Amino acid sequence: MAQSDTVDRILDAAEELFADRGFSETSLRMITSKAKVNLAAVNYHFGSKNALIHAVFARFLTPFSATLETAFDELEERCDGKPPTLNQTLWALTESAVRMPQRNEKGISIFMRLLGLAYTQSQGHLRKFLEQEYGDPFSRFMRLLKEATPQLSSVDRYWRIQFMLGATAFTMSSSDALRDILQNKLGVETTIQEIAARLVPFLAAGMQAEDKMLIPISDSHAPVA
Repeated sequence: MAQSDTVDRILDAAEELFADRGFSETSLRMITSKAKVNLAAVNYHFGSKNALIHAVFARFLTPFSATLETAFDELEERCDGKPPTLNQTLWALTESAVRMPQRNEKGISIFMRLLGLAYTQSQGHLRKFLEQEYGDPFSRFMRLLKEATPQLSSVDRYWRIQFMLGATAFTMSSSDALRDILQNKLGVETTIQEIAARLVPFLAAGMQAEDKMLIPISDSHAPVA
């Protein structure tokens, strides 16, 4: 078995198992069994489970980051010194993701589940790795979002970005199920590209929605039992 094939088998198995079970619940023996390799192969190629987790993310994020940086370069060049609009910035991000070569049709869905797990599970080493290796394109994206939404306070922008990321993660990680439901309910087939085309204007509208002060409901307005 060639070395590259061994590495790909391990990464493919780890990616799928991590997405389905989570990082802590997935053992190296589960991965080696699914990949049909021995434990020594994992230790030889990756050295540790944490390093394997990093490699799973790097396989997608390294080429994606390069593609995204190029997309941002081209976008800012087209804007000729003016800040790109929010729609333009979100399209650059989304198109870079959906145009990435996929090893299988569930590639984006699986990766978005993994990205969600990186935030919801206790994986400090992974967050540190992502910040160190991919902080530059993420910081650039944050800068473009800030320039496109000068009307927002820092706190409002923070929360709206979290809501935007949450909607994106749910939609893209559940895209297979959502496409099946649409097909069954309405008889309509759709693609990842079409989902992205519908998602971007929704996200942009949410980011730029009119800010309204929240008024708490006092006890005096509560219904009487």
